[in-house]
Amino acid sequence: MARRHLIGLLLATEEDWPSAFETVLRRLGPVRYRGESHEFPTERIQNEPFDLRHTPRYGLVIDRLSWWYDLPREWLKKIALMDNVYLLNNPFTFQAMEKHAAYCAMMRLGIKVPETWLIPHRVPPDDARYVPMAERYNPAFDLDEIGRRIGFPLYMKPFDGGMWVGVTRITSPEELRFAYEHSGERMMHVQGAVEEFDVFTRSLSIGPQTMVMRFDPVADGHHRYLLDRDFLAPELEREVALISRLVNAFFRWEFNSCETIVKDGRTYPIDYANASPDVALVSLHYYFPWAMESLVAWCLFCCATGRPMRINQSTRDYFEIGDSDELSYEEKLERYGELADRYFQREEFEAFRAEALPHLPELMADYVQSAEFDELIVDTVRTGVLEPEKHEELIERSRANTRAWSGEQRR
Repeated sequence: MARRHLIGLLLATEEDWPSAFETVLRRLGPVRYRGESHEFPTERIQNEPFDLRHTPRYGLVIDRLSWWYDLPREWLKKIALMDNVYLLNNPFTFQAMEKHAAYCAMMRLGIKVPETWLIPHRVPPDDARYVPMAERYNPAFDLDEIGRRIGFPLYMKPFDGGMWVGVTRITSPEELRFAYEHSGERMMHVQGAVEEFDVFTRSLSIGPQTMVMRFDPVADGHHRYLLDRDFLAPELEREVALISRLVNAFFRWEFNSCETIVKDGRTYPIDYANASPDVALVSLHYYFPWAMESLVAWCLFCCATGRPMRINQSTRDYFEIGDSDELSYEEKLERYGELADRYFQREEFEAFRAEALPHLPELMADYVQSAEFDELIVDTVRTGVLEPEKHEELIERSRANTRAWSGEQRR
């Protein structure tokens, strides 16, 4: 009798990738691993009142909602603590998803994060205790001096932001003061800009699997991922991918994206805490099949092998490397890579794929070439893209690029 592992999908309004994920699992059917058969049904989770002692049926949950909705976040904490349900992202390090803790950790580990300051809210909290406290303990500060110490141009951005909302490029003290005066209740980072860079990248990591993509942050939302190859030297691509996995292993995140700027052979990570990374079909286009195949493979590995949910961080292992004065940057990266590979069980995962999922790449290529996938493309664009004049272009681009990916897998 097959072992059954129910995979729960905790969703907001997405329909494209959940449909593709469900379809791939349905086409895949039962999987044989070490003499046993495993089944992987899925279920979309409802947000309801819950008994803290209730035992859920899920073996694994993919969370795309709790970064902005508190009810499922607290449910995730409960099922991680009490029920050993596997979660791709640790709900107890969500505070670090607000960027600030992530910057601090990576700075200590010696990663080249640009100069960054945190400044107080322009509009303070609505709390009667604030004014008497601030009169005693919040001295006036010189914003111009902070700008001078960082250097212009710089960026002001919310410490807990995402999707480039509230990000402002600033070139002078006057612009800095204006941006701060209009920042409202949001607490802001002020971060040095890396100008005239060679490449802007976004890396999507799922477990030990990482895809480094060329990214244009100022382009229209559907055109930011550029289909480009060999845009980084191999050693730089390895470094960018390793930094992404390092961040994830450190914080116990397994489904995350990392933005890194490359200039003059140096890497500068600027945003690497994304609780709900972009896996939309229309924006990823060519890379969407890779994301779905990787997500399926990692989820099945975690379920079939009984990989335990990691709640506690082993920060000391990383800080011993980061604090060492005897190791070079390159040597530290090598040590971090070993820690990340150990956390993600890279060798075991690759062995699992070879034994249990040797046919997954071919199955994914077949699906991408199917009428069912084409229908998903058309429906996704027509229902999800608000500008009708863009529909045909985006449908054809999604078709052409995903089919190009499929064709390359068959070579």
